Amino acid sequence: MRLTVLGATGSIGRSTLDLVAREPERYELVALVAQRRVEDLAALARDLRPARVVVADPASGPALAAALAGSGIATAAGPEAVLEAASMPADMVMAAIAGAAGLAPTLAAVRAGATIALANKECLVTAGRLFMAEAAKRGVRVLPVDSEHNAIFQVLEDRNVAAVEKIVLTASGGPFRTWTREAMARATRREALNHPNWRMGEKVTIDSATLMNKGLEVIEASHLFPVGADKFEVLVHPQSVVHGLVGYTDGSLLAQLGAPDMRTPIAHCLNWPARGAAPVERLDLARLGSLTFERPDLERFPALALALAAMRRGEGATTVLNAANEVAVAAFLAGRLGFLGIAGLVENTLEAAERRGLLVEPADLAAVDRLDAAARSLADEAVHTVAALAS
Repeated sequence: MRLTVLGATGSIGRSTLDLVAREPERYELVALVAQRRVEDLAALARDLRPARVVVADPASGPALAAALAGSGIATAAGPEAVLEAASMPADMVMAAIAGAAGLAPTLAAVRAGATIALANKECLVTAGRLFMAEAAKRGVRVLPVDSEHNAIFQVLEDRNVAAVEKIVLTASGGPFRTWTREAMARATRREALNHPNWRMGEKVTIDSATLMNKGLEVIEASHLFPVGADKFEVLVHPQSVVHGLVGYTDGSLLAQLGAPDMRTPIAHCLNWPARGAAPVERLDLARLGSLTFERPDLERFPALALALAAMRRGEGATTVLNAANEVAVAAFLAGRLGFLGIAGLVENTLEAAERRGLLVEPADLAAVDRLDAAARSLADEAVHTVAALAS
């Protein structure tokens, strides 16, 4: 299989390349792409020998070239080089660049005709209709990598989609599942990054702590599995063993279970429609003893409510939601905004965008970019005000 990995040094990229390294004879690595972790990227390249290695940050280009000098591996840097790498002939592209920055290269891979293993939920949150329409136009299969979406993909019966009664995505509840709002108001960066079950990048870990991640996943699911927005539900499941469920009109509720290890859904995508081996812990249900579920508390976790409302609102609301959330999470990680201020800033930005008449459906990628930029500007302007109100 000819494989390109976008976001090679992130958690999904590394898990993907761990599986590749276990079966090197099965894969031909076309390109590895990262943002700016030159040393990590060069080390992966030396071990796995891709044809091309690209760093998105232009200033990091010389360091990457020096690190791989004499290796015979081609290097490049900058946004255009990322798009070129994503467009190289490949059987599959692992789309794991975090945030809205992943949209353009993933669309480039779609237009090149590769099967997309989609780990970047922002592609569908910011431009879901455009993205899925482009994939359909090109005859490209989109395989979901997120554990919840991959679980649903595994148990959703194509021939019985009309009989789907509900689709349930589970959430661990994050590190603050049992905390009061008053306690969360004092939450530190370190506490928010201490996820009980998963080891992920900083941005998605904070999103998990606010439950925004689950809201973004429901929006993504609404594009991957178009059964109607009213059929999606969220359940908090602290053990992170049941990843997704599909309920049918006959009363059946089908679930996919697995250890909280991203190599399971990644292996499913890499081997689909067959199944391959993954070096993950096997579930011992007797040892687990019990699995618990609860409804999400939308008062303590308003970010989830904002995301669900944006999905129902449609048009440009989810693009604004995502942009504002990226700004809010960055402000929190930088110490400029309290934890509760993350949802507060997103709500403020959505309201400001509504007042300005910005919540319209983007007609093309350029319109998505303009709306994303406008939302980020509104959010940046409001950080100080929201921080003061939340303190």
